[in-house]
Amino acid sequence: MSTPPRGRLADAYDLVIFDLDGVIYLSDKAVAGAVEAVKRLHDAGRSIAYATNNASRRASEVADLLTGLGVPAAADEVLTSAAAAARRLGDRLEPGARVLVVGAEALRQEVVEAGLTPVGSADDQPVAVVQGYGREVGWVILAEAALAVRAGALWIATNTDRTLPSPRGPLPGNGSLVAVLRTALDREPDEVIGKPQPVLFEEAVKRDAADRPIVVGDRLDTDIEGAVGAGLDSLLVLTGVSQPRDLIAAPPHQRPTYVAPDLAGLFEDVETLAIAEGGSWQVADGKLHGHGDPIAALRTIAAAAWNGTDVSTLRGADDQATSALRALGL
Repeated sequence: MSTPPRGRLADAYDLVIFDLDGVIYLSDKAVAGAVEAVKRLHDAGRSIAYATNNASRRASEVADLLTGLGVPAAADEVLTSAAAAARRLGDRLEPGARVLVVGAEALRQEVVEAGLTPVGSADDQPVAVVQGYGREVGWVILAEAALAVRAGALWIATNTDRTLPSPRGPLPGNGSLVAVLRTALDREPDEVIGKPQPVLFEEAVKRDAADRPIVVGDRLDTDIEGAVGAGLDSLLVLTGVSQPRDLIAAPPHQRPTYVAPDLAGLFEDVETLAIAEGGSWQVADGKLHGHGDPIAALRTIAAAAWNGTDVSTLRGADDQATSALRALGL
């Protein structure tokens, strides 16, 4: 961004691109405060997009889920890795080409819509394999995919998220299933479509002709890395996968612009949310000094770590600082 934004975060950008799992909902349940936050943006006329790596639902199904949770959403606001992967195959392959589908019915439907023919066996001689998350994915279809790729089929993965957030904790994601084939084949997929690749973000920005978009996500290795790679500002919320310790240790290509506990941060001041040293907290002589919100302390600690300060043995200078570190799990 050429000019630093000012004012409330929601007012400083003309498009908010949300991740879904871990940001808006966990499995099929809304994250606390998420519905109210998104409705406030809608009521204010803000442009919104949803970009999800989860390939188990089509855009219309995602919109229905969001609407059912109380979030007004339209299918054309949703971008999924399943649809993007199918479009990519449709661009690369001849019409009607056979594609072995590893994933949910939603991915199969996207392949059909792209003008291709989904199959379920290597014996059908598919020219490509597309792999996305599906709860029913098991050994049988993974074995067929391995045989097809060994026979020369193009291998496209919708995403490589190792885990999915859930109310019970992280669960195996598509990346874990991709790892099965990676191990069996001793190679990487030919292409990965979803975040951290920029495809979904680029589509969202193009659709809205946005000049100042921001990405909101819960994962440093997908949402935030994708935003950094696309040159976009980003807000990390701590309602999903990545947590304070992960933020502090983040490499440069996974560092968000802002951090907040949840989506209520969209309505806070930009300068308050920015990850920077200073304010009511300081790191000095191996200790955290200051007072106030633990998340404000996290912003200071992360900024200090990114600037080269060793915070691995950071201690609280007093009871309030010690309490803040404890609240952050540090």
